[in-house]
Amino acid sequence: MAVYISNSIQEVNDMLYRGLLKRFLPFFLTFAVGLFIASFFMAISSPSFNFRRSGTHKHREIQRLRIENKELRMDVLRMKRELEEARRNSFDVTFPVEEVPPFEMDAPLPPQTKAPRYGR
Repeated sequence: MAVYISNSIQEVNDMLYRGLLKRFLPFFLTFAVGLFIASFFMAISSPSFNFRRSGTHKHREIQRLRIENKELRMDVLRMKRELEEARRNSFDVTFPVEEVPPFEMDAPLPPQTKAPRYGR
């Protein structure tokens, strides 16, 4: 059995780089293909961190919602007051109930028949 011992540092470096290339090249190629395919479905770019514009927009939206909420509360209170006032001003309307005369039948009732009983 012959053992080959390499004394050249260049050969060791070449083998090291080949090993790294064999491991990392497929990863990077797969990653690049994945990014390429993903670019068809979504924008691949660095995010924009423009917080000043969105902050003022959010502030305006919050202010608008607060004003709308306050108006709705005022409407609810107004409607409650109107309802209470309508209840206080309502009056009992009673209609005179006339007595209903008893119902008199001219024809006699038919005789009641018993249902046949079936034995078990």
